[in-house]
Amino acid sequence: MSKKVTEIVEELVTPVVDELGLELVEVEYVKEGKNWFLRVFIDKDAGVDIEECGIVSERLSEKLDELDPIPQNYFLEVSSPGAERPLKKDKDFQKAIGKNVYIKTYEPIDGEKEFEGVLTAFDGSEVTVEVRIKTRKKTVVVPYDKVAKARLAVTFS
Repeated sequence: MSKKVTEIVEELVTPVVDELGLELVEVEYVKEGKNWFLRVFIDKDAGVDIEECGIVSERLSEKLDELDPIPQNYFLEVSSPGAERPLKKDKDFQKAIGKNVYIKTYEPIDGEKEFEGVLTAFDGSEVTVEVRIKTRKKTVVVPYDKVAKARLAVTFS
């Protein structure tokens, strides 16, 4: 059910974000406690502001009220994906080259399932990350189809 809701919402919100020159990062529909949350994450190169989130929320809300595709009550949240933005699409990985990332895999690679380091390359089939282990650096190549989860990672130096 929740996959169908996210697909419907993606179709409804895509023309809105396109018109505003924004990017749709992710739509999630989740139950937390007793409540359902419909979360829409939007972004642009310079970052989004509260006004843009408000416009998208208002326009999407109108479309959702009109079509009423979600049977239960829910809270609609429209926001930026934040500093630790998820990497979902090929272009997200391309834009993240040279940045610090966190990658979790479906199965171990060199005995590990979690990697944090600088994304050095992405060719559509492999993700290359330079990981720091104490004082040395190690290059890890992760097959793209083995990536379970990936996001930008904030580092504090």
